[in-house]
Amino acid sequence: MNGGSNLSEQQKVRINVEIYGQQYTIVGTESSSHIRLVASIVDDKMREISAKNPHLDINKLAVLTAVNIVHDYLKLKEEYNRLLHDIKKEKDERNND
Repeated sequence: MNGGSNLSEQQKVRINVEIYGQQYTIVGTESSSHIRLVASIVDDKMREISAKNPHLDINKLAVLTAVNIVHDYLKLKEEYNRLLHDIKKEKDERNND
């Protein structure tokens, strides 16, 4: 969760969270509220997938959750890059007028 920064240079936060009924200790440089939000989103997504596929064992559920979250991330990243491109294009058009 360090976003590519060097963890040893930043203050580490250690937070206990519950995801899908299991306790985890997460260490990161983000705020405790951010870490709790991330854990909550993972928990929600696992419960959503489990409700639709109750036969999945915990390992398959975890992998499907990761796949779904990465899919969502990549779609948002594509949209972000498209918006940046549109903004740059609009800015260039204004400068050329």
